[in-house]
Amino acid sequence: MKKIRKHSKLLLAPALAMSIAACNTTPTEQKEESSHGIDLSLMDTTVAPGEDFYRFVNGKWLDQTEIPADQGRWSSFNELREKTEETVLSVLEKAGESGAYKEGSDQWKAAEFYRVGMDSLLAENVGVKPLQPVFTKIDEIDSKEELLQAMAELKPSISPFFSFYVYTDRKNSEVVKMHVSQGGLGLPDRDYYTKTDQKSKDLRAKYEVLVGDMLVFTGMEKAAAQKAAANIMELETSLAEASMTNVERRNPENTYNLFAISELDAHTPNFAWSAYFSALGVSGEDSVIVGQPEFLKTFDSIVASGDVATWKAYLKWNVIRSFASELNHEINQRSFDFYGKELRGTDQMRDRWKRVLATTNGALGEAIGKLYVEKAFPPAAKETAKEMIDYLKKSFENRINNLEWMSDSTKMMAQKKLSSFSVKIGYPDEWKTYEDVEVSDASYVENVMSANTAGFQRNLDKLGKPVDKKEWFMTPQTVNAYYSPTNNEIVFPAAIMQPPFYDYKADMAVNFGGIGAVIGHEISHGFDDNGSRYDGEGNLKNWWGTEDLEAFESRTDQLGAQYDSYEPLDSVHVNGDFTMGENIGDLGGVLAAYDGLQLYLKDNGRPDDIQGFTPEQRFFISWSTIWRTKYRDEALRNQIMTDPHSPGMYRAVGPLVNVDAFYKAFNITEVDPLFKPSEERVRIW
Repeated sequence: MKKIRKHSKLLLAPALAMSIAACNTTPTEQKEESSHGIDLSLMDTTVAPGEDFYRFVNGKWLDQTEIPADQGRWSSFNELREKTEETVLSVLEKAGESGAYKEGSDQWKAAEFYRVGMDSLLAENVGVKPLQPVFTKIDEIDSKEELLQAMAELKPSISPFFSFYVYTDRKNSEVVKMHVSQGGLGLPDRDYYTKTDQKSKDLRAKYEVLVGDMLVFTGMEKAAAQKAAANIMELETSLAEASMTNVERRNPENTYNLFAISELDAHTPNFAWSAYFSALGVSGEDSVIVGQPEFLKTFDSIVASGDVATWKAYLKWNVIRSFASELNHEINQRSFDFYGKELRGTDQMRDRWKRVLATTNGALGEAIGKLYVEKAFPPAAKETAKEMIDYLKKSFENRINNLEWMSDSTKMMAQKKLSSFSVKIGYPDEWKTYEDVEVSDASYVENVMSANTAGFQRNLDKLGKPVDKKEWFMTPQTVNAYYSPTNNEIVFPAAIMQPPFYDYKADMAVNFGGIGAVIGHEISHGFDDNGSRYDGEGNLKNWWGTEDLEAFESRTDQLGAQYDSYEPLDSVHVNGDFTMGENIGDLGGVLAAYDGLQLYLKDNGRPDDIQGFTPEQRFFISWSTIWRTKYRDEALRNQIMTDPHSPGMYRAVGPLVNVDAFYKAFNITEVDPLFKPSEERVRIW
């Protein structure tokens, strides 16, 4: 029986251990009045806010919520994503009705892509046959030149050895450049290969068995597959050991190394990048941005080894791993047994319709997004969000002006950057089209390959053209938001503009504590330890005075130490450096949203208490509500190792202990366990 972590230690002040669970969602559907805002039935008001605020807000939810068998964690995001999936499914099924859309149109392709993916009998009948030409091509490799050619042909769907992509030049944000960075690992992160604890050793052993089992599906004999798996494990370990840590990669200066293509050829004498880029169809480019030059030397040594048999097995492993979820049940199940059960503690696969829908969203996302916003995104939601953003930008402007640790000259640059922010809400002004995606009823996996090829070519086609500032990097039906440092923009897809984050029928204190703080979080990303390295035009360029930067880093070090102290599993700590950007975003977001609420109340009048809570109390309750989460131990461990976001329970309360207004709102004093002395509270933005 797998352990489900229901309670964990939350160290919010010296010598304080609090018994809490995980966090993440909101009132599902409440009744009439209480369905808009705060659901009292999910709180535990027998616990004092100053004793355990997380349980005070979420206690009944934690007690009565079960993590679904197909999930490693459950949260407000998961609840809203499930609801959104059902809406997307309904519009997609309607689009698939006879005569709804012209054959060959983008919406028809999306519906047909989904229909073929849902045909499980077809998947069983075709098995790995669609991949046989790929395996045959791999079997023909007999030299490093043929390895290079095969890698280029495989690139639209898989990324063996390293990652290649096209994106904005971080030091010239108007230009699109080629990028090469570390990659090639089948486990989620380098630390899975390098950590020496018993849990990591056990996972590596199980991973090696998985690789051998999956290679058998490609046609290899079992004994040969097991031997190849050991060699692949050795190869991937060498790549992992040469990789930067997730903390090292947080500094964008570390991963910006501009090479002339001729220089890169000389850097790796056994792998001709000029020939590789040509094989991809790239022409007219003379340079490339390299994330980790030393990593490429290790890759070059693998090429120099001339171990053709291991190259072939490694490529086949990458192919079968990448397409496992689109193949027959036996292969899909074997992949899930490791990646789902072992890594994330999930008991069963998600329903097929949910898995196929996710793939369809990835392949033809904006074709579906157009249908989604027509059904589910009211214009009023966009207008209210714009109003909130205006208040939040004003509050952030005020906060910058009042910083006692920042000089006037640096404040001026910060204000310039803030005033340059652009905002996208809901959906794109111009929709992507998918004329190059071929959809047929031959097989699901071939449709996925076609979408991969079209998407990769769409990316390559950006080379030589100005950066398209109108492009979205999330679909409207995505429950999330993001900040782009190179575009200096904040983006809020339509799907996140729903309860619990935003509800136009709820009071504004709840909305400022929900979507308002999320908006503030994204604004704060422009001023976190990473985003603050970019100027208002989106260029990686220092705009800080020396003493200001030292003061900023001293304060972020203090915040990192706070999160380092959190230990959700025995001997497993949150990494304060790795999660720094998100933690700064949470703290800055809460503060900006709180001040934004005060500005709003000043302009619009202060309401009476609702459900016995003041606007300020409802603000903080709303914030803690949206981050309630429950985890399985495996999923929690995986998140800490691979995700720059802190676990939900620390997002729900961690920022609040640094906010003076929080203590005032609930009359929390030095006699309360949650109390943190004023001089120990982290104050950044």
